Amino acid sequence: MIYANIWLTVKDPVNIERVRKLLGEQARLSRGEPGCVRFEVYQSQNDAARFLLVERWDTAEALDVHRTAQAYTTIYQPQVLPLVHREPHPSILIDG
Repeated sequence: MIYANIWLTVKDPVNIERVRKLLGEQARLSRGEPGCVRFEVYQSQNDAARFLLVERWDTAEALDVHRTAQAYTTIYQPQVLPLVHREPHPSILIDG
C-alpha cells in the first residue's frame, strides 16, 4: 500500500477558491482510477490557503499510472501546481 500526504499552500490568496475547485475536481476524477483506495482533499480551518491531499494507492504502479491520467495531467500538473507551494510527505501507516 502506498500512502501519500501532500501539503499545498496557495501562493496568492486571490487563487484560493480556484485551487479549491480544481482540487475538488481532481479528487473526484482520481477516486475513479484503478488502484485508488482513498483520495481526499482537506482545507485548513486555520489557514484557508493550506490544503492537504491524503492519498492511498494499492501499488506504486497504480500511483505511477495516476500521474499519467486525466486528473493529474489536465488539472493538477498544469493548473494547480503553478499556483501552490508543494510539500510531499510519503508516509507509512503505523498500525497500533
